[in-house]
Amino acid sequence: MKNIVEINSLTKNYFNKRALDNISLNIEEGKVVGILGPNGSGKTTLIKILTGLLRQTKGEVLIDGHQIGVYTKSIVSYLPDRNFLYNWMTIKDAFEFYKDFYTDFDEKKFEDLLDFMKLEKSMKITSLSKGMHEKLNLTLILSRNAKLYILDEPIAGVDPVARDQILDAIINNYNENSSMLITTHLVRDMENIFEDVVFLKDGEIVLTGNAETLREEKGKQIDDIYKEIFGE
Repeated sequence: MKNIVEINSLTKNYFNKRALDNISLNIEEGKVVGILGPNGSGKTTLIKILTGLLRQTKGEVLIDGHQIGVYTKSIVSYLPDRNFLYNWMTIKDAFEFYKDFYTDFDEKKFEDLLDFMKLEKSMKITSLSKGMHEKLNLTLILSRNAKLYILDEPIAGVDPVARDQILDAIINNYNENSSMLITTHLVRDMENIFEDVVFLKDGEIVLTGNAETLREEKGKQIDDIYKEIFGE
């Protein structure tokens, strides 16, 4: 199977601090992959390099066979770990913004997701709760017909009802023609949607593999393996 992401000897330094230390990783097309680790493990740095927001210090990163640039940004749909919409917007404004900016934006998918999330276009961004913000952000991200979806902590800080809706939306809108890379430290809630997992600790990959195979080999759930690695 073709790799959608190829990372070779990737290192990222911030002055005297090494955020990523010589990591190599391949992610196959059509897979949902969890990048797991606590805050400070290097997850967000990795994501920002893949999305072109940061440049690596050393190493090579390819998405769909291309170095990070205009093309890769056009096929990656990225959900950051913080709100990215302007406060003056309504949901309709956010919809128009995305529709105009991204050629792969699917209006029908957006309408269906908006209905599923129980959101309305007339709602103002400033009136939305934390959970509603996350549901709207995810709706916009998943409404693109991208090759690679990158979701950074998609369920952090939301209530259980919103969390369930977000997980259902991810599962229902995943298709075999695209890949998903999801960072999280809330492993118990998300582990069942991961096909492969990557454990990052202090900027290094300490364990990676197929999620079901790791469960069988270790005799543990992914959440328990996480706790064993990170001492939680």
